[in-house]
This record gives sequence, C-alpha cells and structure tokens, in this order.
Amino acid sequence: MKRRTRVFSTLIALQFGVALIGAACGAKEAPDSAKAQSPADEPAPEEDHEHAEDPLGTATVGDIEVELAQGHGVVVAGEEAHLVVKLPYSDGGSTVVRAWLGTADRTLSYVGKGEYAPSHDDYDIHATAPDPLPAETLWWIELEQPDGTKRVGSAQPILE
Repeated sequence: MKRRTRVFSTLIALQFGVALIGAACGAKEAPDSAKAQSPADEPAPEEDHEHAEDPLGTATVGDIEVELAQGHGVVVAGEEAHLVVKLPYSDGGSTVVRAWLGTADRTLSYVGKGEYAPSHDDYDIHATAPDPLPAETLWWIELEQPDGTKRVGSAQPILE
C-alpha cells in the first residue's frame, strides 16, 4: 500500500512539475489566441472588409459576370494580395472560387482558394503574387460549380 501511495505521489509531483515548467515557458509571451483583448482593440470584421478594398469593377468568368474588389493595396511581386469575388447570385458558398495572379497557364503563380463570407455573400481569396511579376499580370478567376462545371476569366489588378 505504501508503494502505491509513493508511486501516486511521485506521479502527482511530476504532473505539477510539468505544469510549472509549462507555465514558466509560457510566461514570456502568451500566444495571440490566449491574449485578452477588448473589442476596441480589434477592428470589426465588417469595417475591415468593407473599407480596405478597391473596386475593380466587373469581369466575365465564362458566361457569368462577377463583381471584384482588391484588398491589401497594390499587387507587389512575391507578396500576398487579396481579391473579393461577388457572384451575381447567392449560392451559400457551394461554388469553389479560385484566383491567382500572373498568366492564364498559372506559371510561377500561387493559386488561392476562396473562403465564403456569409455576412457579405462573397468570396475572399488570398494569393501570393509571383516574383517577378509577368509583364501581362492579371487576376485570373476560376469558378467551379457544384455540378463540376468550370469557368475562367480575368481582370486587371491594381499594380504598383
């Protein structure tokens, strides 16, 4: 019985020691998700989404006319760019929307997949621009509908 008690006590001491070490290591800087922030510290997602974009107008993707906006400022070689795609109908996020910067053949391009934003009924896409940028750099947009139909179109980005 004494042996079981000693083993149990040792295990508790080890767990306590691991907890203390973890707390000491984490005391230097808590991860972002653990930091307490008041709502005033963060921009509201609605504000950020609506005010940080420049309209690009409309583009024809296959036989569908979509509205586009570019976020994160101008496109810079090797850096992330943001494209917002608004379909002419509400699909609840069932269309797969992809976009990339560069040429139609995607050479040296990084393709971003859209994330549906239900509060705006549009798709947010983040893609890294190729470095160097091709001379005829365009935003290329691909729509893949639930039935597998794919359509591709392009639009002029805002470049530096």
